[in-house]
Amino acid sequence: MGDSSNIINEMDDRSREVFRRVVEGYLASGDPVGSRTLSRVMNEKVSAATIRNAMQDLEHLGLLGSPHISAGRVPTQAGLRMFVDGLLEVGDLDVGDRQKIDDTLGSNSQDVSGMLDRLSTALSGVTRGASLVLAPKHEAPIKHVEFVSLGSDRALVVLVFADGHVENRLFTPPAGQTPSAMREAANFVNALAEGRTLSDLQGLMRREIKARRQEIDTLAQDLVKSGLAVWDDEGEHTERLIVRGRANLLSGDGTEEDLERIRNLFDDLERKRDIAEFLELAEQGDGVRIFIGSENKLFSLSGSSLVVSPYMNADRKIVGAVGVIGPTRLNYGRIVPIVDYTAQLVGKLISDRS
Repeated sequence: MGDSSNIINEMDDRSREVFRRVVEGYLASGDPVGSRTLSRVMNEKVSAATIRNAMQDLEHLGLLGSPHISAGRVPTQAGLRMFVDGLLEVGDLDVGDRQKIDDTLGSNSQDVSGMLDRLSTALSGVTRGASLVLAPKHEAPIKHVEFVSLGSDRALVVLVFADGHVENRLFTPPAGQTPSAMREAANFVNALAEGRTLSDLQGLMRREIKARRQEIDTLAQDLVKSGLAVWDDEGEHTERLIVRGRANLLSGDGTEEDLERIRNLFDDLERKRDIAEFLELAEQGDGVRIFIGSENKLFSLSGSSLVVSPYMNADRKIVGAVGVIGPTRLNYGRIVPIVDYTAQLVGKLISDRS
């Protein structure tokens, strides 16, 4: 919800407090929260009827829902997302939690993947969610690539390597990319992937783009020379070949076919530039993100959430990510700092070892 902060700002204090208390009550207990319960804990004394009205307004906004006949309400996906983006107060890392994570990393073994396994177990224990720890980035021939759209501004690339290793990376897709454009990009990459690493594929796309560009140049040369066409933004990403007075062209001299061919080459060039950009983004990562339930296609089946933070090596390059998967009812305020702290720690350890 891009405008979630506006909705929060437009709520009056009472609605905001009712909303916050319903969400926090639900996150703590997993049960619907009723107006009677709220009237006992509200900052100022208000009747259950007043609270019921506020709840109805919030339901009307799509932020709360009633799971069944009970008078209680639970936050909707949209409500949770808005709570996380606009109202969540992320606490400091609990001392006990920090100690458990530090203890895991105390053993000075050189085995990074063993360390990550132990860390994963510790994270599960500390957060009571299934944790997910991705080992440092893998560079090996790729067997299969999948781009998964997680919303308008985030996507995931799932890399399946020839050696059976599977890795997920989060990225922000170029503006305006649709899920079907992502599928097309994945199909194109998969047709070429066999035996190639991600960097090999990037090199291949660069060569393809260059070859396309040269073909266009060669074909356009005569048109430009004869004054029938002119370049706009030549060499830029936005370049176009503008054809002048097309109506006056004689169709007998092959010019029409040339123009059609140039148009097709331009389409192909555009697609390959997009794919090159996807491959480049696949090599990068993203900061702490909280994915909520069905918003995240990968975990929508179990109504779960994922909190992810990248970890970096000494050159500030992202080499992997640490995260926690748990029920949608995660205690976000407690888990975000745990994940964040663990990611920084792993990054430091990996830097020390490399």
